[in-house]
Amino acid sequence: MLKRKIENLVFIVICFLSFQTIANETSSETIQYHLGAGDKIKVVVFGQTDLSGEFQLDGNGRISLPLVKEIQAAGLTVTELEAAITSRLSPDYLLNPKVSIEVLNYRPFYIIGEVKNPGQYPYVSGMTVLTAVALAGGYTYRAKTNKAFITHAQHLTANKQVTNQDSKVLPGDVIEIPEKYWLF
Repeated sequence: MLKRKIENLVFIVICFLSFQTIANETSSETIQYHLGAGDKIKVVVFGQTDLSGEFQLDGNGRISLPLVKEIQAAGLTVTELEAAITSRLSPDYLLNPKVSIEVLNYRPFYIIGEVKNPGQYPYVSGMTVLTAVALAGGYTYRAKTNKAFITHAQHLTANKQVTNQDSKVLPGDVIEIPEKYWLF
């Protein structure tokens, strides 16, 4: 029993250290993130505190802002949403508005299958399948550890992709850890 707990602890520490390395490597990369339902963003219209604030994309991927009402934000990058808000504000409401957007909270990812605690977990930048498994408590004894399936939420036609432990996980993804057929 103690040996199993130590093995689990070592597994989590290794996953954490590999996650830190991956996070440091990917922090310099610019990944075009597409907003989706459940993301929380901060919109700043410079010089206009009444138009600025924190907003969460609703289930349909829209946000409702003062003056410009609803904007379809799902599927847009932060830069594209900034441009959309700017074009709605100019020239009817503001001359030459400056808009800045920051993603405060990404939508969660989901992990199912042969992990100890399947479910929904908060997304962290730079995440891989292995770190997702670590967050879910590790593999069960029935898990096929060299294979996983990912369904990316950003693709309109969701299809499962076969992947490995080093594959990147994105917000909204569904990770499935399959069961191995032979237990010995």
